[in-house]
Amino acid sequence: MQLRIFTEPQMGATYDDLLAVARRTEETGFDAFFRSDHYLTMGGDGLPGPTDAWVTLAGLARETSRIRLGTLMTAATFRLPGPLAISVAQVDQMSGGRVELGIGSGWFAAEHSAYGIPFPEVGERFDRYEEQLAVISGLWGTPVGETFDFTGEHYQLSGSPALPKPVQPGGVPILVGGSGKKRTPRLAARYAAEFNVPFASVEDNVRLFAGVRDACAEVGRDPGELVHSSALVLCVGRDESELARRAAAIGRDVAELRAHGVAGTPAEAVDTLGRYAEAGASRVYLQVLDLTDLDHLDLVAAEVAPQLA
Repeated sequence: MQLRIFTEPQMGATYDDLLAVARRTEETGFDAFFRSDHYLTMGGDGLPGPTDAWVTLAGLARETSRIRLGTLMTAATFRLPGPLAISVAQVDQMSGGRVELGIGSGWFAAEHSAYGIPFPEVGERFDRYEEQLAVISGLWGTPVGETFDFTGEHYQLSGSPALPKPVQPGGVPILVGGSGKKRTPRLAARYAAEFNVPFASVEDNVRLFAGVRDACAEVGRDPGELVHSSALVLCVGRDESELARRAAAIGRDVAELRAHGVAGTPAEAVDTLGRYAEAGASRVYLQVLDLTDLDHLDLVAAEVAPQLA
């Protein structure tokens, strides 16, 4: 199982905070550093304010050398698909081909009103999301020297040179995730390299992975081509005192974290991750909420990750 570090910087973090976590992620052997793409905190004052996901990842692309970098998830409401494809392809070039694009329909209404971003009803958001997936993958997949055209209800492209290209063969891997029963698995089957289940039980992971496998079968795609992953909050301590301290630092209850996250002692974390592996997850995004506690990453790297290699 691959373990990836996943951060929520809208809760309060500078670029330097993220750089420190990304460097420790790389030094300690984790597979990747991912970040959310949000413009408003979900609790607390959020100081010093949000950082832009793709500006951040561009900086980290030049200041790391091994780990993969990406979003979980970029909101389709935030950016037009053509400029987003350009930005992501450029960051892929800057990183030497280490970027992945997690993209979703967008859900947090308050951040849209706070920064003047239109927020359509859910049906239109999903329609736009589907068109963005078609545009982005179409731009990256158009051979050099040819042009790309697209006529959708919300986006129209004519004679696009479809440049720049990502450096990864076949384009940047696209992640689709969520708990939707119909449209989400269909979009994953058609466009994604990875399907992610966020913050759900083992049983829900089993059900949702089965749904995306069925969607792959419906479109004639080999389900084995699609990576299955989970995202879970991380809170591990060497003993109960350290565990309680880490839970208090992120404003969470130890019992609740044990029930719904990768939490407890290192041995408990290994057991929890093993159950998600049995459910079909080959990759887990560990949500780290206290970005100042780099010892947390050291502990998981030393006492949890080796048991899952």
